[in-house]
Amino acid sequence: MANTYLVNFDSRELPQQEAEYLIIGGGIAGLFTAWAAAKAGASVTLLTKRTVAESNTDRAQGGIAAALGQHDSPGLHMQDTLVAGAGLCDEDAVRILVNEGPERVKELIDMGASFDRTGDDLCFTREGCHSQDRILHAQGDATGAEILRTLSQNVTALASVEILENQYVVDLLVKNNICYGVLAVDQVSGQFRIFRGRVVVLATGGSGRLYNYTTNPEVATADGIALAYRAGAEVMDMEFIQFHPTSLVLPGAPRFLISEAVRGEGALLRNARGERFMPQYHGMAELAPRDIVSRAILSEMAKTGAESVFLDLTHLDPDKIKERFPTITLTCAKYGLDITKDLIPVAPAAHYMMGGIKTDLWGETSIQRLFACGETSCTAVHGANRLASNSLLDGLVWGGRIVQRAAYVLENRLHDKPEFHCDHLRPTPDIDFYELRKKLQQIMGEKVGPLRTAQRLAEALAFFDRWSYLQNHEVKETYQMEVRNMLEVGELITEAAMMRTESRGGHFRLDYPETAERWRKHIILKR
Repeated sequence: MANTYLVNFDSRELPQQEAEYLIIGGGIAGLFTAWAAAKAGASVTLLTKRTVAESNTDRAQGGIAAALGQHDSPGLHMQDTLVAGAGLCDEDAVRILVNEGPERVKELIDMGASFDRTGDDLCFTREGCHSQDRILHAQGDATGAEILRTLSQNVTALASVEILENQYVVDLLVKNNICYGVLAVDQVSGQFRIFRGRVVVLATGGSGRLYNYTTNPEVATADGIALAYRAGAEVMDMEFIQFHPTSLVLPGAPRFLISEAVRGEGALLRNARGERFMPQYHGMAELAPRDIVSRAILSEMAKTGAESVFLDLTHLDPDKIKERFPTITLTCAKYGLDITKDLIPVAPAAHYMMGGIKTDLWGETSIQRLFACGETSCTAVHGANRLASNSLLDGLVWGGRIVQRAAYVLENRLHDKPEFHCDHLRPTPDIDFYELRKKLQQIMGEKVGPLRTAQRLAEALAFFDRWSYLQNHEVKETYQMEVRNMLEVGELITEAAMMRTESRGGHFRLDYPETAERWRKHIILKR
């Protein structure tokens, strides 16, 4: 078995601190778990890689789905989630999501989250594959930022929660399949430290930065999945990556997300010849599931030789568009586009990971006392393709469930306090990790992107094999640790994609384009 640590260390020589809950990650999942744990009377230490503001939560534009509308129901929400999930959703997990979700959203509102309203009534919109208007949004297209503001404000006001920013978690400390805490390094001082927790929660977000085109922030490097896998946890559904159909494609501009809600309000997709094309691909046209829209866009780009297709809002009410999508309006204006008059060039980009650390319905992993929630986890609630605006809800629901389950874990005290060490790793090799990161992103984009083949996947696996020797070397700098984690998770995604000889949801094989009933099952990987 390969080495389980990234650095040589001895816990007896390092400063140590303890809390009942040790939470890794400062997005919606981590913050809500911290809030719920503190409300239950526990002490909490929350570690973030950068700042609390830097997460995918902050970038979530479209909104949060919850069956709160007059004509909606959890049953309808469940039905839509199952359709999008392409036969791989865990029905019990979906039932939990849609039934507990509305209560969690109400808690957010009670905390002070300001969702858009008409008078006293909440505004609901519709996105792809939803049969009802059930998406709540804030300040038009700044829902994630509003939720993050609300949670940050509430959590920082709690005396029992300590938030430590710029703490890079290097590895989990696991003995006899029990998680005791983590080894972390302060990115400002360079000081390594042991954090012990009676309950450890990974809420580290997604993996978008493994790809050269992504809507995700710099921090989304799949660290939590790599940590858990190295420590012996099971991971599941790693092949299912959601490529958001509409990210901005402009020279010099980041791959900014153009929310699905834009199509929900009536925007049309046109190819480089100005032709509307989605009705040819799916009965729901622009509101088809994301994987279908992404592949349709790629098909049109291939036909026309263009680098993008176009979103057309020019037939919609300009004032309504500016009011509903202020962030998108301002961002596009910065690059010279008036979205009420100009077509917006868009193409797919890596957006969300359906797979992750396998957990049960209470967020517990295959390692005792280690939990996971949010995008880094996998209950199979999203199946092979996540329904739009279910991700924020997922973070809330399983953050809350972890605290319910962990109450029993906290009752059973661990009396041993093992020490941990590693002393056999060789020195860091003299290679350019920045270049390696770029090469990895290019390989993932070209070989393990929305359109896959056995040959492309084999070429990607050969790349990972070439760098496998790094497992025998320590890495001292956090950017090197990130690259190691990215290599680990990139290989897991590629392995699972090679194994699944069919197309389903976010996994599409050009050499196996059909969905196969024999593959209506999950791929679980473990060291």
